[in-house]
Amino acid sequence: MTDTAFYPIGTPGQPWGEAERDAWRARQIRFRRYDEDVVPRIEALAQRYERIAYGALDYAGERYTLFALRSLACDPALPTALVTGGVHGYETSGVMGALEFLEKRGGDYAGKVNLLVAPCVSPWGYERINRWNYDAVDPNRSFRAGSEAGEAAALIDLVAAQPGPFLLHIDLHETTDSDEGEFRPALAARDGKAYEPDVVPDGFYLVDDAENPQPMFQQAIIAAVAKVTHIAPPDGNGDIIGSPVVAHGVIEYPQARYAMCASVTGARFTTTTEVYPDSPRTTPEECNAAQVAAVCAALDHALAQA
Repeated sequence: MTDTAFYPIGTPGQPWGEAERDAWRARQIRFRRYDEDVVPRIEALAQRYERIAYGALDYAGERYTLFALRSLACDPALPTALVTGGVHGYETSGVMGALEFLEKRGGDYAGKVNLLVAPCVSPWGYERINRWNYDAVDPNRSFRAGSEAGEAAALIDLVAAQPGPFLLHIDLHETTDSDEGEFRPALAARDGKAYEPDVVPDGFYLVDDAENPQPMFQQAIIAAVAKVTHIAPPDGNGDIIGSPVVAHGVIEYPQARYAMCASVTGARFTTTTEVYPDSPRTTPEECNAAQVAAVCAALDHALAQA
């Protein structure tokens, strides 16, 4: 067990107050631009999909409009599928994979499913390459009624406004070396807890819903992604990120209990993807392609069962 004293903000054993959050914010640097990297691609896709401005964030005068793209002329007779990316803004292939899916493969599903895609749920985090939002809150633990995270609250409202039930929700994520180098130590410091180091898995894996497991669905995705990039093996304890491996490349979390994004629709088929972009065995392009393959395999399997 490692003491939180090594993290530069806070007092070991004491949760952060506003002074510590201010100190944390002062360390955050804008490395890239949502309005330059993401919004123009959304605007270009608005020729093929309905663009929806579903909310806005204002963090110390920095404003971000939240956008989703939806199938034109949604058919109430068809099932609905949600694809989300950038819930953790630093997980780049989640954002780029969602956009690349719409650009290259979304048209394949016209007339089969009503698509709703939110490519960058957390634009402030995207720009700072950070897991948290401006308030040092993890959006992917905030999908609950009365959410303290504006990113989560806006997406909850967007989902609630859609007609009909959802068949599928796939949430695109990454596990990176910075999880162990920065984000988990920061979490321990923020909450006044001790940090226990873990191993970053080398490869792609999925997080199923422990309260609604869909093993065949998960394995269909793993089989498709394995053609694109390598699947993460378990560690010496048979775990991935501290959770038992229940099938090749699959672990389980109770999504609703953890207030994860993948719980937001109540869909029959849900999963969270995890790509490892820091592996020497992959490239950014391959990571994006793995996300696209995961979305397509998820849709194909869910639609075959609908």
